[in-house]
Amino acid sequence: MQLSVKDAAALLNVSDETVYKWVRQEEIPSHTVNEDIRFNRADLLEWATSRNIPVSPDLFEAKELGKGVLPTLTEALKAGGVVYRVGGTNQASVLRAIVGLLKLPEKVDREFLYQILLARESLGSTGIGDGVAIPHVRNPVVLHVSEPVVTLSFLETPIDFHALDGKPVNTLFTLISPTVKTHLHLLSRLGFILHNPAFKAALKRQSSRDEILAVLATAEAAIQG
Repeated sequence: MQLSVKDAAALLNVSDETVYKWVRQEEIPSHTVNEDIRFNRADLLEWATSRNIPVSPDLFEAKELGKGVLPTLTEALKAGGVVYRVGGTNQASVLRAIVGLLKLPEKVDREFLYQILLARESLGSTGIGDGVAIPHVRNPVVLHVSEPVVTLSFLETPIDFHALDGKPVNTLFTLISPTVKTHLHLLSRLGFILHNPAFKAALKRQSSRDEILAVLATAEAAIQG
């Protein structure tokens, strides 16, 4: 779905003037259709997430995802797990270590996944700031997985992930989804919940798996109302 300036402003909770300024400065992904500025919803969400701009999951899902049961972020993290003291000295070696740890079907080509994640980072870092990165496949359907997984990895040593704020990354959420619809649903939720103070504090402490899941479930329940 293509969005207007007004649509984009509503999703990002900013004024129309701010969106126009971003367009003029070529900061936000956009294109022109019959002299009107338009935005791709998926590109807009990726851009907002990479800049740590919270996008309301309610607004996103109501307009784009429609009806139907989608997995919660808590369910996806339960499936993917929490891993501590992951090794690596740079972006490439950390991603390789994480790919080796992901809970994926045997049929998934992990080397292929690793190369896709590297290619995604070359388009722009998934480091969103404050020590967090969200490496993911931009086109999830290429992996042919049946269920989404989100894996939370805490690094043994913080590394430079070329994040916008310049801070090293030590916390990574890796998203693997069966469909673009599920991917965008989980990405929007994660981007929003990463602004939750209790969840941020649990990540800073590198709390236990059970505590992180409990705090996440509470934060996600608040979204669902």
